[in-house]
Amino acid sequence: MDVRKVTESLLLAGIKRKLAEWGVVLEVSVSVEIPRQEEHGDFSTNAAMQLARPLGKKPREVAGELTEAIRREDDRGWIASLSVAGPGFINIVLSNDAWREVVAISLRKGDRFGSSDQGKGQKVLIEFVSANPTGPLHVGHGRGAAVGDALARILSFEGYEVATEYYVNDVGNQMDNLGLSLYSRYLQECGVDAQLPEDGYRGDYLVELAREFHGEVGDRYKATPPTLALPVFRKVACERILNGIRKDLEDFRVRFDRWFREETLHRAGEVMGAIEKLRSRGLLYESEGAVFFKSEAHGDEKDRVLVRADGRTTYFAADIAYHRHKFLKGYARVIDLWGADHHGYAPRLMAAMRGLGEDELRLEILLVQFVTLLREGKAIQMSTRSGEFTTLREVLDEVGPDAARFFYLLRSFHSHLDFDLTLAKTQSSENPVYYIQYVHARICSIFREAAARQTPLSDHPSLSSLTLPDELALMKKVARFPDVVSEAAHLREPHRIPFYLLELSREFHAFYQNHRFLGETPERTQGRLALAKAVKTVVGIGLSLIGVSAPERM
Repeated sequence: MDVRKVTESLLLAGIKRKLAEWGVVLEVSVSVEIPRQEEHGDFSTNAAMQLARPLGKKPREVAGELTEAIRREDDRGWIASLSVAGPGFINIVLSNDAWREVVAISLRKGDRFGSSDQGKGQKVLIEFVSANPTGPLHVGHGRGAAVGDALARILSFEGYEVATEYYVNDVGNQMDNLGLSLYSRYLQECGVDAQLPEDGYRGDYLVELAREFHGEVGDRYKATPPTLALPVFRKVACERILNGIRKDLEDFRVRFDRWFREETLHRAGEVMGAIEKLRSRGLLYESEGAVFFKSEAHGDEKDRVLVRADGRTTYFAADIAYHRHKFLKGYARVIDLWGADHHGYAPRLMAAMRGLGEDELRLEILLVQFVTLLREGKAIQMSTRSGEFTTLREVLDEVGPDAARFFYLLRSFHSHLDFDLTLAKTQSSENPVYYIQYVHARICSIFREAAARQTPLSDHPSLSSLTLPDELALMKKVARFPDVVSEAAHLREPHRIPFYLLELSREFHAFYQNHRFLGETPERTQGRLALAKAVKTVVGIGLSLIGVSAPERM
């Protein structure tokens, strides 16, 4: 149950009743907001202010009459009070029974509490990470992985049919350079004084890979000419680096439904198919032997090359074909997560989709901002012994997947992230993920103690004893969860989940310090155990939506 939606439905019914009494026919919708100041109620709406002009009345007058109609519509006692404020806002305070009802529903629904069918029948494809298979994943890729995976989990929870995909760029000069770089390192293992290509890859990971491969095949390729060795070493480098990427992602609790290779687009003729589609729409022209797409006419800053003068297609041409492939699969939404450094690429891809005649609104491009690693509050160099970058694997080895995922998701991906490694390893309330997980573990401990005292939670506990302000505050926070999940899905903002869990955890820890769950009257004990179980349920679901474990003991 979503408290906001139930309240909006009740208000809408009351407003329609009043409009009918007035004999007025108007299309009307109602939305409520949570006031910034608690004394203004649980919700507030400006519906009266919106209706005042078409009705030819003053907003406060309309608000006063609407409140009476809403009260008459509320036959379940959902609303405790309605009041008119300011220029015509209607402030709403829900009854204690309303909050108790939501807690009771959370107990019945269990691990489905907060889910909905808002995405029912809608297929969504989320492509994320998609790092080139030329080296290990770095800390920036880790943030994209955490955001993309959490978004997939949240959308699935909201009823969407979600597929996840990793696009493997395994074609082009970069792969040739990778293959030749590995070949040079292999020759060095054979005792040959070989030099890396000028634009080759210099990471130590290739030295290790070459040593491993030489240990398997010996000097078999020592005398092989580079042109013949290239296909072998390109494939070895690509596949083994990809295997490492897969392993890092699996250890990060990220699994993809598909690993889609660029090479399959070329082999199936889809790249040339997309180019010919644009040609048939009169959107290509030739200049100095190259084929250009008229992307400037569709919102890009300039026209883009699709086929070079030497006949090779560009990366952009393959990307057009890839996204056309996605659209042809019938997804209602195609979501791409890119690093912020790709912001200039979005307009040209949108231009290509418009050029193909596709509905560009089906394509969403989310740009994930950069990460700075901190240790003891100070920025550290994003480099390893290879002189390149800090890898996701190094972060996982240092802080573990729970802390890594949580810290990546604690801030909006639209904002730069400072990731404090020292804090992420701290086992105290200062560490937000530890603080939240401890709520779950603490409640599990309460229930173990309840079982030991032979006072377990009954199947249908009474919640009528929950009357204290602290109990009401905790019930309200639990009841907000479905709304938070809905917003996280609709706005594509997974950070709303950990932010909410922190707020809920503060409420619970404060309650725990001031009140007992066991040893009260039987009715109060049952009520508080029910409330504790509701909190535990929400924390468990919330952590699972962001891919973080919910331990029973800490």
